[in-house]
Amino acid sequence: MSSPDVIVVMGVAGTGKTTIGPLVADALGVPYAEGDDFHPPANIAKMSAGIPLDDADRGPWLDAIGAWAHRRAGRGGVVSSSALKRAYRERLRSAAPGLVFLHLTGERALIEERMAKRTGHFMPAALLDSQFATLEPLGPDEAGVAVGVSGAPEEVAERAVAALRARDAAQLLTPPRFPRLPSPPLNSPHR
Repeated sequence: MSSPDVIVVMGVAGTGKTTIGPLVADALGVPYAEGDDFHPPANIAKMSAGIPLDDADRGPWLDAIGAWAHRRAGRGGVVSSSALKRAYRERLRSAAPGLVFLHLTGERALIEERMAKRTGHFMPAALLDSQFATLEPLGPDEAGVAVGVSGAPEEVAERAVAALRARDAAQLLTPPRFPRLPSPPLNSPHR
């Protein structure tokens, strides 16, 4: 990538954010921050009990991730965050406007299977339905790429880095868009 972007690896629980994030960071030569480490203890206790977080719970967590991303602006970095709703991504971007999102996607059955094999994580598979119900995929106007999670972690990370680099290259080739000004009325002296 030509500029040191800060990348947010997003997606529902079980897509491999904690596995893929460090691999992408290593490939890009930037530091990685684990999004779960930004959760206050009350959030971890709630999720461990199988209770989904609400927007009030997520606010301080998103702000802490946004602050980290802001400090890394211009130097690059990768951080994981589910960032399931557009409003959450906008909150992150309000702290660090240049964020680029890497959305890890996959079929529910595959993700559930992976979650069942996972040990030592506070997020139970029972919360997967609430994660999918909350998910708002990246919009076409949001800076980011989506990458499927099928295959080995190294393959997913390689596809992710390639997609991020392709996005970066496309931006360099695309001329900036300027808002289209309305045409003057037909009877205007400026026509």
